[in-house]
Amino acid sequence: MSPGSSGRRWAAVILLTAGSASAHELGTIRTNVTFTKGGEYQAEVLIDREHVPPGFGSTARPPARRAPIEGLLPDLDPRTRGILTEVADASQPIFDGREVDPDRVEWVDPGPAAAELVLRLSGRIPGGARTFAWKSRARLGSYLLTLRTEGEATPQRIWLEGGETSAPVPLKAVVVPPTRMKVVRQYLKLGYTHILPRGVDHILFVLGIFLLSRRLKPILLQVTAFTIAHTITLALTIYGVVSLRPAIVEPLIALSIVYVAVENILTTRLSPWRVALVFAFGLVHGMGFAGVLSELGLPRAQFLPALLSFNVGVELGQLTVILAALAVLGPFRNAPWYRRRIVVPASVAIAAVGLLWALERTFGRLPGL
Repeated sequence: MSPGSSGRRWAAVILLTAGSASAHELGTIRTNVTFTKGGEYQAEVLIDREHVPPGFGSTARPPARRAPIEGLLPDLDPRTRGILTEVADASQPIFDGREVDPDRVEWVDPGPAAAELVLRLSGRIPGGARTFAWKSRARLGSYLLTLRTEGEATPQRIWLEGGETSAPVPLKAVVVPPTRMKVVRQYLKLGYTHILPRGVDHILFVLGIFLLSRRLKPILLQVTAFTIAHTITLALTIYGVVSLRPAIVEPLIALSIVYVAVENILTTRLSPWRVALVFAFGLVHGMGFAGVLSELGLPRAQFLPALLSFNVGVELGQLTVILAALAVLGPFRNAPWYRRRIVVPASVAIAAVGLLWALERTFGRLPGL
């Protein structure tokens, strides 16, 4: 082999290697997508404005299907505005094979000295989504797509060509919000279990309502008033309209138990104002439910379904308590000894427990208990 032939071969190898390397250089754009544990994604598209081909974005118009770009200053030069608009229109998140437009598109001003423009697209990850893909219709050569999941140190990097759609990437379960039906089932169960078996104080209050009347209609009337009341304050407290510290709410809940139990001992008939009083107590209990929900947290994307489902679960728990009481005591409710042997002793026990809770919640745990 002649020296000249060998030199030509080495030159060819060098050129091929250089060509291969140039295919994976940082191009005119690059995209970083971050998935958060709050169920959101944020895509930052960085654009090297000096290497954008002449005329790119000159005919761009804001797409009607997209949120308008926020942060575009009135004095922004037309070329920069056109580039941002064109790239925003071309950038497309895809979940489970379906194009999903971002909720928000922003231009992040990097300052006049920065070489790159920064476009940020963000939104909610669809509930139950399994995969993510990215497509940029802007044909600006090869570009790097970097995918990061909050809490994980190693990102995933994919090289793409402009106009190409990436292969679907599985999403980590920690960043995918639940579907609406899953939220409904979850918070329905949480509301129910907050009454049965965990809500002993609410169970005693409902039993106090049950014991006074031998007829079902007055009981249901009181429970309905209680339901409406705690629904109101549960919603108002969660939305931040009203607020009371647990140090006030919890003793008041205990005292409401004492009141209905003592009234059961002192009277044999349901007075009309008892319903109004139960309604007032329901307002207090609703604040207690709100405290529990605040600790559990509510998904931002499914806030209202979660709130309503929790409340329905609470009602189902209360109705279960009444049905169980009917099943146990129903056969004896018309007996002449029913009040003497069941209503009064049970109400005394409920009042004693409620009073003990009121003292503990006000002054702390009592000595010797």
